[in-house]
Amino acid sequence: MLIALSIRDFVLVRALDLDLDTGFTALTGETGAGKSILLAALGFALGAKTAKGAIRSGCASATVTATFDPPADHPVRQVLQENDIELDSDESIVIRRILRSSGAAKGYLNDAPVSARLLQSISDMLVEVHGQHAGHSLLAVSQHRRLLDAYAETENELLACAETWENWRAAIEARKAVEARLLRAQADREYLEFAVEELDKLDPQDGEAESLAQERQELQSAEKVAQAVEDALKQLDKSGPEQALSSASRALGRASSMPVIMESADDAPLKLQLSEAADALERALIEASEAYESVSRLRSASEFSASDLENSEARLFALRAAARKYDVDVDQLAAVRDRMRMQLDEITHSDQALLKAKTAEIDSEKAFVHASDKLREKRTKAGVKLAKALRKELKPLKLEKADFRVVQEALDPKDAGPNGCDRISFEVRTNPGAEFGPLHKIASGGEVARFALALKVCLATDGQAGTLIFDEADVGVGGAVAAAIGERLHQLSDGRQVLAITHSPQVAAMADEQWRISKGEAKKGAIETAIDVLEIGQRQEEIARMLAGAQITQEARAAATRLLARA
Repeated sequence: MLIALSIRDFVLVRALDLDLDTGFTALTGETGAGKSILLAALGFALGAKTAKGAIRSGCASATVTATFDPPADHPVRQVLQENDIELDSDESIVIRRILRSSGAAKGYLNDAPVSARLLQSISDMLVEVHGQHAGHSLLAVSQHRRLLDAYAETENELLACAETWENWRAAIEARKAVEARLLRAQADREYLEFAVEELDKLDPQDGEAESLAQERQELQSAEKVAQAVEDALKQLDKSGPEQALSSASRALGRASSMPVIMESADDAPLKLQLSEAADALERALIEASEAYESVSRLRSASEFSASDLENSEARLFALRAAARKYDVDVDQLAAVRDRMRMQLDEITHSDQALLKAKTAEIDSEKAFVHASDKLREKRTKAGVKLAKALRKELKPLKLEKADFRVVQEALDPKDAGPNGCDRISFEVRTNPGAEFGPLHKIASGGEVARFALALKVCLATDGQAGTLIFDEADVGVGGAVAAAIGERLHQLSDGRQVLAITHSPQVAAMADEQWRISKGEAKKGAIETAIDVLEIGQRQEEIARMLAGAQITQEARAAATRLLARA
């Protein structure tokens, strides 16, 4: 709801501050007094493009501030949050817009700079303007489906439709993915068959490469050990240490048998040294023999199979070559083979896979069509009911010859969407026998306003906007018709805010509050528009003026009193 409107230097308004409340407020005044300025100012605040000529003569800028107080759960708060504007749940929305004589207009929402586009996107959530020349949501064909659904209370059916439609879209994408995958697989069939056969022969195992590398390292080490032992035996065989020691021992034996040694005393130095040398040679001979035996045993223990190393290396090199060929790590070869097998299996069983995807698509389409049919049935009943209710409203609005209908065009499911398989539009005709057509093409300006009023009365519970503005909904009518318009405007103001610019005393009398808009001369001859909130006595006088014109008579005052009393 609009709770405050402040205007500075806009057209003929120098300074104007208004506080507003719920209920029905009538804006009256003589033609040209400036009633439309209020609408223009509010439209500017809500992002409408406005010419710089709207700046009051002699001023550098014009400013309009509109304060709204939507409920905590109002969708406008969600829109603002999505645009990074954080508000407390009970915080008012203050929109201020400045039009400068030089430069672009500037907009602010709770002192944060905002674009005109954002203000325009939330304007219909805050204010509905119903004017004889304005295109508004009630008469916009793009809104008719939403309006009918709100009237029919199709929330559950719409939810089912949206869910089944999304499921159908997903099934279509899944079927296309299967087709594309199979198409690619068919093209690669020969390659896949060759690759799987090659990998089957190789039969790579998880972790095999690491095991082979370890085995190869161990076999290479064993090969080096065996070669070293063999080299040691060769050296022993080549140098013949046992033979040399034996020869030396025999030579010393011959020396010991010489008379000079034999006949000498046992403790003779030479005999002793000869004995020690002979003992040493004997020990060395024994050690050499044991060393040779030990190295021979080592050779037996370090036997090495060259074929094992060759086989291990050949396997490892084959795995690494395959990994390079398929551009993966060696440990991923088994997974590559499994994936290729699966692709081949898909080709082999492609008919089944595609049939399954197509069946799922058909089933999900049937579910969507079924949900759409249920929604259509509810819309059809609501359309008949709405048309009947609207015709009833048209009679007291002096449109008894007019007719209204809800056109429900069935769409092919492939051309539909999450809101079902219907294209909804409202059509009217103003005279029997005439062709039905869009309201803005069939009706005059005054008829459009009355149609909009009648439609709004029928859809009274619908709409997010807490403020409804009717611009001369009573144009071209008077008497009982004007009174009927006033009654319906008052009816609409139950729980919300209705502002009506009117020239009809019958409409003004039905209002909870009446503002008189006037134009007069201010300082230095400037013309200014002013607004007066009228008390009961002032309302009587203003309504009498509306009845009688420039010369207010006692009869007009009496008639005004009766209108106010009746209201």
